[in-house]
Amino acid sequence: MMNLEHFNLDKRIALVTGASSGIGRALALGLAQAGAKIVAAARRVERLEQLVAEIEQAGGRALAVAMDVTDKDSIDAAYHRAEQALGVVDIIINNAGVAAPRGFLNTSDDTRDFIMNTNVNGVWHVAQAGARRLVDAGQPGSIVNIASVLGLGVQPGQAAYCASKGAVIQLTRAMAIDLMKYGIRVNAIAPGWFKTEINADYFDSAAGKAYIEQMPAKRLGRVEELIGPVMLLAGDAGSFINGAVLPVDGAIHARLS
Repeated sequence: MMNLEHFNLDKRIALVTGASSGIGRALALGLAQAGAKIVAAARRVERLEQLVAEIEQAGGRALAVAMDVTDKDSIDAAYHRAEQALGVVDIIINNAGVAAPRGFLNTSDDTRDFIMNTNVNGVWHVAQAGARRLVDAGQPGSIVNIASVLGLGVQPGQAAYCASKGAVIQLTRAMAIDLMKYGIRVNAIAPGWFKTEINADYFDSAAGKAYIEQMPAKRLGRVEELIGPVMLLAGDAGSFINGAVLPVDGAIHARLS
């Protein structure tokens, strides 16, 4: 019988990358409400401090750490600070990512490498550093990678981004197999289109509104709608879910498949 306490993340320590805005910020707030101590990581530390204050005002505990997911020294320093302040991170939410829409023929090497270095190598390095610390501590844990519906299907003008998120999905599956023996589960969610500060101008435009009307759900997702799926994959409620990729997209993936 399901114990609803399995959705409680009390005594867990969750690191969220890209937590300064958008999806990362919403996930940090949601995990904090579920009881987790939050390590909010991003390059914009001043915005992280605002998030930490909001979590602590609500009775939670959080720490802001500077992290550039393309810099391994930065990643190691952030984990070290988190361990000193809160303990070993046992939930890792790999949310940091970038996009630069271009068609294949118009994508430069620099643009491709920029996207792949953040979206793939960043996930790899953050997960690897965190998993090594969990193994050294003899602790189980959970890693949730934020992929994309464009890792399951493609659309024009997103060649590098689609490739990067496809790689995240395959990396998730490979990590799950390799880390299972250590009690570390690895899953991914594949969000569709969610309104954030990065894309708000487009989706408020006539072209953006027309695009929304072509979606199966005829609306954008709300970032809060990602919290439940991530909580399931991160906590004990999802203890037998491993190597899975969960679309959260209002059925867009069904059309792309």
